[in-house]
Amino acid sequence: MSNLLIANSGTVRTLTLNRPEKRNALNAELVEELKATLRDADADKSLRAIVIRGAGKDFCSGADLESLRKVSESSYEENLEDARSLAELFALIRRVGIPVIAAVHGRALAGGCGLATACDLVIATESARFGYPEVKIGFVPAIVMAFLRRNVSEKRAFEIATHGFEFSAAEAERLGLVNHVLPDESFDEGVAKFAAFYENVSRSAVVLSKKLLYDMDGLSFDDAMEAGAKANAEARMSEDCKKGIAKFLNRNS
Repeated sequence: MSNLLIANSGTVRTLTLNRPEKRNALNAELVEELKATLRDADADKSLRAIVIRGAGKDFCSGADLESLRKVSESSYEENLEDARSLAELFALIRRVGIPVIAAVHGRALAGGCGLATACDLVIATESARFGYPEVKIGFVPAIVMAFLRRNVSEKRAFEIATHGFEFSAAEAERLGLVNHVLPDESFDEGVAKFAAFYENVSRSAVVLSKKLLYDMDGLSFDDAMEAGAKANAEARMSEDCKKGIAKFLNRNS
């Protein structure tokens, strides 16, 4: 059985974590499959969005028991290599040109919550649960911290990372970790509609907007403004923009 299922619907590619008996826990094989599949999707110019979701009852519960056992038995160098592989996955989500959407149902805990947080957008069911319980076993939600710190306030990030509590989808939305909470019974339809929105806007403009937004991390105000000016000029030169302007002018002439 494949750890990852891939399906296309129009311009949207859905990647389904397919380890339901393990609550879709991340292991080295699944992480590598996700990276390879995201790279393939990034190269497909017909796609407008990517959805990541989980099979069975949960989105993703973090690492499985075998992975945790390996952690406890590995050297510092081996653990560093493993951690860097997960970091590469999370960073890759930001580098993929099109939006990557986490569709969360059930539980998104530890690395699973990290995976959702690393995505550009998060849609959740009303019954979904989130959390970073790593501190309860002496671990740290370290790889996702760079994303968590950018999504919520410093004090909220500290509380989430050091208390290890679970929280509801409604609370995740209030904190800024979730974009929209949808009813469980209409979740699939709602996710499909949300992802399909990107069929109605310029692909090149979305790709450029995503890159600009994340490139601004760490820039000074003046450098960010200059990056915006360059992105603006680049957008003006695109075929989408030229066609859009021509259509607007013709409609109003």
